[in-house]
Parts: sequence; structure tokens; C-alpha cells
Amino acid sequence: MSSLHPRAGRRCHNAVNPLHSTVYFSPDYAKELAGIGVEDTSAAYFAGRAAALGAVGPGAVTATFYNFSHELIARHLPAVWDTASPATVLDARMRAVDATLRRLLGDAVTSPEMAEAARLALRATEACSRPARPLYAAHADLPVPEEPHLAFWHAATLLREHRGDGHLTALLSAGLDPLEALVSHTATGKGMSPRWILASRGWRRTDWEAASDRLREQGLLDADGELTEAGTALRADLEEHTDRLDLAPYEHLGEPGVERLTELGRGFLMAAAAAGAFPDDLTGRG
Repeated sequence: MSSLHPRAGRRCHNAVNPLHSTVYFSPDYAKELAGIGVEDTSAAYFAGRAAALGAVGPGAVTATFYNFSHELIARHLPAVWDTASPATVLDARMRAVDATLRRLLGDAVTSPEMAEAARLALRATEACSRPARPLYAAHADLPVPEEPHLAFWHAATLLREHRGDGHLTALLSAGLDPLEALVSHTATGKGMSPRWILASRGWRRTDWEAASDRLREQGLLDADGELTEAGTALRADLEEHTDRLDLAPYEHLGEPGVERLTELGRGFLMAAAAAGAFPDDLTGRG
């Protein structure tokens, strides 16, 4: 029986994961990818996040990313690898991470707290598992950077993809297709706004409305687009299922370590957000 609070791992993830995500909203990332010839923003995102898998085609990315339109992915993969190899993309991504974190966090990148966060996060990753977790497993094969802020970002990436791979198992178990997952998450008030989803994931407004209609037919969404009692319960069950699948790294780290990593992660996240790391309209239902 675990001594951790059932949601301690989720709270830690919610503190650490967004700092990983800052790079994909960063002008430094766009600059570095453009510098190796990948100028389209969608191509840059798919290449950067999928490069650890190797020169994969659209099928592998559709399977592992889950909520992007296959047609959008196929527009850019595998063609992007003719412009830049996965190794070249990974190098560019790490340069972007370095520039982004230095810009957002300033002197904190060389602080004792950053070194401590890196040690704790890397220790948590020791208990992550590869089977049935393709994005985590691919990133786990990459070397750990030496500089603490880059090591922390690397560890945050491993923890993010480990939880994310497990979350896809939960979504499949719940019977939610990619857009139903997005619509229901947005309806919680915690997901990305429809505008951002439609702009970045390759879906049309008609696709969004069709998914909303399917959720209404299942009794999960009401006429106003709000979650019903059943919809709220389904989303809660999804997160709890994901928590169970993602428990091992946080159990391994232990309660004091999880609490400290959460505290440190929140501090870095607040500083990054205050420095403009994320678009103001990223989340919400509008």
C-alpha cells in the first residue's frame, strides 16, 4: 500500500510538466528549428517531439500523439526528415531549451534549487517503465544533459511522456476518441481553448461539433457544452486511472521528495509564467 496521497503524483506532474512545455511556445524553438530548415510551425512541433523515435512516418506519430489529425501529421511526416535528421532536430531542440530557460528563469538556471530539482526529478524517473510507453521509452534512450537546468528539463520530459503514454491507455479504456478527449477536457475548464486546439491539431470546427454531439448522445455533455454529472465522473475516473498507471516514479521518490519537487517545480513555473512563457488565451472554453 502506497503512503503517498493518491493525487500527490498528479500535483507534482502539474508543477513540473508545464516547464517542459515552455519550449514549444518559445520563439527560441521556432528560431532554432528554422535554422535547420524546418520553418513550418506544425512540422517543427512534430519533428521536435517525435525525433526521439527516429525518422518515423505519420502513423507512429498519430498513434503516440493521439489527439492530432492524421492528415495534418501526414502533411509533414516523413518529409521533414529530408530537411533535418532526428539527431539534428534533437540538437536544435536542446539549444532552444537552453535559450528558453535562461530567458525565462535568469539566474535560477544555475541555482542550487535547480540542481536539487534535477536530482529529484531524475531519481523519480528511475522507476519509470518502458513497456507500452513508446514516447517515454524513446526519450529514455537519450543521454542525460550535464547542466542542471537541461537535466531537469530532460527529466521533466521523461515524467511527462511516461504519464502521457499511460493517459492514452486510460482514454482508450474509457472509449474516448481523440477529439472526444479534447472536447471533454476543455469542458472541464482545464484544457486548451478550442481556438488553440483547432489551430494546432488540424481539426475543423465541424469535427469539433461532431465530437460534441457524440458526447451529448452518450450523456457526457449537456446542450450548453458543459459536462454532465456522468461526464464529470468520467473525467475524474480518467485522471485517477492515469494516476494509478503513473504511480511508480513518485512512490520511488518518496513523499518528502515528491513534496519538495512539487514545491521547486511550482516556483520555476510561476517565474516562467510571469516572464510570459505561455499565451494568455491558451486555456479556457472560448
